[in-house]
Amino acid sequence: MLVFQYGNTSKKRPDNIIIGRTYDHQIYDLVEVGVENFKPMESFKYDKKLAPQVGSKPFITFAGEGFESIDELKHLKEVLLDLFRGEVVESLSLVGLDRVYVITAVSSDRVFLTHCAVRLKKSGSVVPRIELVEVGPSMDLVVRRHRLPNESLRKEAMRISTDGLKKKIKNVVGDSIQGKVGKIYMPDQKIGEMALPNKAKGVKRERREAKIKHSEHAAKKKKEDAAD
Repeated sequence: MLVFQYGNTSKKRPDNIIIGRTYDHQIYDLVEVGVENFKPMESFKYDKKLAPQVGSKPFITFAGEGFESIDELKHLKEVLLDLFRGEVVESLSLVGLDRVYVITAVSSDRVFLTHCAVRLKKSGSVVPRIELVEVGPSMDLVVRRHRLPNESLRKEAMRISTDGLKKKIKNVVGDSIQGKVGKIYMPDQKIGEMALPNKAKGVKRERREAKIKHSEHAAKKKKEDAAD
């Protein structure tokens, strides 16, 4: 899913921004907002050492019940999250978390958006005390119109592929050359201490041979005693 923006201004809709998302080369949804009370970054005075680094990942916080109860603001929240989060990454360095977008619901159709730098201060414990320094820009966004996604398109976009949800089999791996390769773990076998079954053919034969030898030895001894 891709996010795009289009800005225009007219007498009827001054300072207008259209934020939309596309899916599979189709328009997924649209939100039209008007920009009011805009303050550029140059109008804020702060220690330049606190300026957020280019490419750093931001925190995004939404304040106000309207983001959970009003459809227009709920929709705007979803679009702004996709707009500000940037590229999806698997791992993140905490050192790069140096800024935050604070978005506050002022009314049913208006939100206040500001950009702040994160300042870490000593707190007497391992966890530092966090202060927010406004670095701009800031503005009011007034929701003018919005178009929710088509239900069939929404279901298609929310579909989750089952390829990555296959249950992993323990000790079995796949190889493009050898195919399925498995590992079998067997405990140490003490063969000398293993009891052989009584019905083993080899044991029976050994017993018969021992019995014959014993009888031959007894007969020989009896004959020797008789000769004496």
